[in-house]
Amino acid sequence: MTDSERRTLYPPIEPYESGRLDVGDGHSLYWERCGKKGAKPVVFLHGGPGAGCSPDHRRQFDPARYDILLFDQRGCGRSTPYASLEANTTWHLVADIERLREMVGVEKWMVYGGSWGSTLALAYAQTYPDRASELVLRGIFTFRQSELDWLYQYGASEIFPDKWPEFLAPIPEAERSEITLAYQRRLTGDDKAAQLEAAKAWSKWEAQTVTLLPDPHVIEEFTSDEFAIAIARIENHYMVHKGWLEEGQLLAGAAKLRHIPGVIVQGRYDCCTPPVTAWDLKQAWPEVELQIVPDGGHLFSEPGITDGLIRATDRFAAG
Repeated sequence: MTDSERRTLYPPIEPYESGRLDVGDGHSLYWERCGKKGAKPVVFLHGGPGAGCSPDHRRQFDPARYDILLFDQRGCGRSTPYASLEANTTWHLVADIERLREMVGVEKWMVYGGSWGSTLALAYAQTYPDRASELVLRGIFTFRQSELDWLYQYGASEIFPDKWPEFLAPIPEAERSEITLAYQRRLTGDDKAAQLEAAKAWSKWEAQTVTLLPDPHVIEEFTSDEFAIAIARIENHYMVHKGWLEEGQLLAGAAKLRHIPGVIVQGRYDCCTPPVTAWDLKQAWPEVELQIVPDGGHLFSEPGITDGLIRATDRFAAG
């Protein structure tokens, strides 16, 4: 397929409605709806955890055929309190999605998520298997120990050996056998300078692993002070607790998804969430369509990944 044949994002759009939802525990979620009110409902689950939504996230769906609900998950984006770790777990967010569905007033909706959003989509669909009409997933991540080790202990470090020392720099050598715990101490400590240093190092490491080719814009966005604090604190919080999931839970629970039409778009050279997890999910859920993009990394904005995602949402738009 040539670049000219690849699908691209839909034109920019603005929300037709937005608001806040009090979900308890002191948390207030920002939400917005885009596209055509009353059209096919879809909920968009952003990555991170802690990254929040961006205007380009709205553009992955035909606005004439979808009623798109986007929201900033607990503690990030426009939701409050900012960067809060209190009452902020996978299962709190699963409950939040169900509250949002009830707010929208639909029986079921398409669930769309990439990276951490794929984790959350799987957790939600396995908890409420009759509420997901379809699943469109990218960059599969399920919190298995091997996946955590790959990104934060050994694996990606072999592909980015020139970037790895920057990630290690805030952590003394004596603490590097458990890097995520060492980062947690700094990201939740009282030393604000140490917290910011750790947050930027954590976020920069992720920014360097998510694209097939270096992208200075992504690195700049990830290392801005406010973004770095939220994504590093919340992401580390989830990694330390292994997503509040049992080892292999989301793969074992895939049998609950077998009646749900699904597409996985996975970059061959995704160094953040390598293709083996998407492959393992396909073995547990044979009915899902797995597309391994030969020139793709991790981000939705890479041309081959965008093409696969837009084709999937277009296909399901009529359903």
